[in-house]
Amino acid sequence: MRRTRRQWVTLGLAAVLLAALCVLAALWQWHRYTDRQAQIDLVEANYTADPEPLANFVGGPGEELAPRDVWRPAVVTGEYDPAGTVLLRNRPVGGTPGFHLLVPLRTELGGEEVVLVVDRGFVPLGADAGEPAFVPDPPDGEVTVTMTLRADEPASDRGAPSGTVVRINTEQVLAQGAADGAATTEAATVGAYGQMRSEDPAAAETPVALPRPDTDPGSHLSYTFQWAIFALGAVGGYVLLWRRETRAATVTAGELLAADDPEGTSRPRRPRRRHVDEDYEDAVLDAAHQVPARSTHPE
Repeated sequence: MRRTRRQWVTLGLAAVLLAALCVLAALWQWHRYTDRQAQIDLVEANYTADPEPLANFVGGPGEELAPRDVWRPAVVTGEYDPAGTVLLRNRPVGGTPGFHLLVPLRTELGGEEVVLVVDRGFVPLGADAGEPAFVPDPPDGEVTVTMTLRADEPASDRGAPSGTVVRINTEQVLAQGAADGAATTEAATVGAYGQMRSEDPAAAETPVALPRPDTDPGSHLSYTFQWAIFALGAVGGYVLLWRRETRAATVTAGELLAADDPEGTSRPRRPRRRHVDEDYEDAVLDAAHQVPARSTHPE
């Protein structure tokens, strides 16, 4: 049964809609790939650069870290405030659950004292999942810290137990540390924090060092090609179906014409009368043999 024009239009619209959705998905995956690739390029360009003084990236209180300087190594000298140590939750390292140790560091920028939050590293969970296995103290007195610069994270609207945070936001970290007696809450801050690479002098006991940033591009590019193929398949499938049914109808008509015109003439031939008469006679004879003869003797 051949499809009607309305059915073909409906199938065509469905194919176009499906193809459009696949194209949108491909574009979305492509944008995610380009964004991820830009992040990887930034990491590869900045992470292995030579350390420079913090003042080269953040000149004074209240300044924000420029996006181009994220992942740059910096050197800063100051004193830790261990009373303001705060635990960062829900940030596993290498698949291991635990906490990051966030400690305020008092230093000087632009002739003014500022407080910079330093992520000193990772500690695994203890026997109680709500507490770390240990909390090593930072070095006493003046210390020179080599760190990886990161932009301050947006403030979280989620609640967290006392002494913990779920994002590294300087204001929230210092507010939590103030509950434990930290003396850094009134100091000026900057829009950045640091991930510790090394300390001089080194502490007697240190947390697990944070790993190098991930540069895996993910599967966004392959997903882009997959969605593009699906879009082509939707349109191509409709065209293939239309051509197949149209070709089948054309071949059937040609076969019928060829059967009626075996000699290749343009005029169809009439069936031979002789064949019709012979078929009729054969049918009559067959019917006669099948009907039993009426008996001539009375019962």
